[in-house]
Amino acid sequence: MNAFEAQRAFEEQLRAHARQSPSAVPMLRRSTLRMVLYSELLLLDSIAILLGFYVAACSRDGNWLSLVGVNVGFFLLPITLGTALASGTYTLSCLRYPVSGVKSIFSAFFFSVFVVLLGSYLLTAELPLSRVQLAEGALLALSLVTIGRLGFRRHVRAMTGGTLLDELVIVDGVSLEIAGDAVALDARIINLSPNPRDPQMLQRLGTTVVGFDRVIVACTEEQRAVWALLLKGMNIKGEILVPQFNALGAIGVDAYEGKDTLIVSQGPLSMPNRAKKRALDLAITIPALIALAPLMLLVALAIKLETPGPVLFAQDRVGRGNRLFKILKFRSMRQALCDADGNVSASRDDDRITRIGRFIRKTSIDELPQLLNVLRGDMSVVGPRPHALGSRAADHYFWEIDERYWHRHTLKPGMTGLAQVRGFRGATDRRVDLTNRLQADMEYIDGWDIWRDVTILFKTLRVIVHSNAF
Repeated sequence: MNAFEAQRAFEEQLRAHARQSPSAVPMLRRSTLRMVLYSELLLLDSIAILLGFYVAACSRDGNWLSLVGVNVGFFLLPITLGTALASGTYTLSCLRYPVSGVKSIFSAFFFSVFVVLLGSYLLTAELPLSRVQLAEGALLALSLVTIGRLGFRRHVRAMTGGTLLDELVIVDGVSLEIAGDAVALDARIINLSPNPRDPQMLQRLGTTVVGFDRVIVACTEEQRAVWALLLKGMNIKGEILVPQFNALGAIGVDAYEGKDTLIVSQGPLSMPNRAKKRALDLAITIPALIALAPLMLLVALAIKLETPGPVLFAQDRVGRGNRLFKILKFRSMRQALCDADGNVSASRDDDRITRIGRFIRKTSIDELPQLLNVLRGDMSVVGPRPHALGSRAADHYFWEIDERYWHRHTLKPGMTGLAQVRGFRGATDRRVDLTNRLQADMEYIDGWDIWRDVTILFKTLRVIVHSNAF
């Protein structure tokens, strides 16, 4: 079965599931629905805080509950929400466990009160706020937040039907009764027999799990280890259905319809962190494209004048979730000698490279079109560098040297990354060339932080021109 037939089989199984379970199709949009619920909850908290301090100001002289003539609630609100967002208050747990969510917003609110009191004390000779009235406003605001959040639980249940996650069950060679709204797919019908040495199979798996938050695999005991390996490279919560705990590198235990599951993978970034990373990407990419447009036009013209052929070179690379995407680069080789599969790495005296190509590769200018990949969401500014399927080290495919190679694709690939700023660039002639990069990529994924991305960007400026770039 080819990839097209496998995709058709997958779509037919989805349609069959939709006929059996009318709620299954809306379920595929629950990730979007959660974002709507987070936004509604944030708006509800904002109204509660502002209303609490407005009522408190109306109960007495409002001047004693203001700073420079503005109700103190307007100063507390952005600090509270900023702290709450940074601490992960608006996440899945706040929808599942309202009481826990109330505790989180309380902590953020008390921190904002402390900041405002400290600021007013440092900036004025005497404290202009009435402590009694401030306490009254805080009490009212927190009471309204509590009532609103506990009442919001009913709205969440009505909107989601009690199921907050998009669930996919992949059944591989075993019998399993599927209950609830989970989408169930037969791995053998859609040609998903697990094989870590088949990139096309991984591409099909990566495409299949898109849109799902939780993927559960029910398989034979012999297949559990290989399924665990493949799920670790997906940007999802992956679980293996097992009768008892075993050594699959599990990171937790869960349950599905009364049966134990082992959690063997977990998407590295929560939704708020994904939003932060995407915001950083856009904040850098859009101004960069505008500022660099004249340079990119000049490079395009130079390439066109030197050799015939297209200005841009598009090549299949392995992206997030082991799915393939077309990476864009300025063409630096003669059109007839371009290596579409990436089987041969460029060398220092590579005669395929043009004169303009040698300059733009040495200065990393050939990578600038990848800003378009970032803009459309295929890549991030910072992340593990994407490789071509034909990439080799010491005459072995990358994944043949270390099967953990597939794990590095849990995040979007980047224009730059931790491996690059450490100097791991250029040809991969030895096995260690791959293992060094892989180690750096896994370190980056495991310890991701938005400030680390910023640090890597600054360090990249020092290695744009590098002795290993040719």
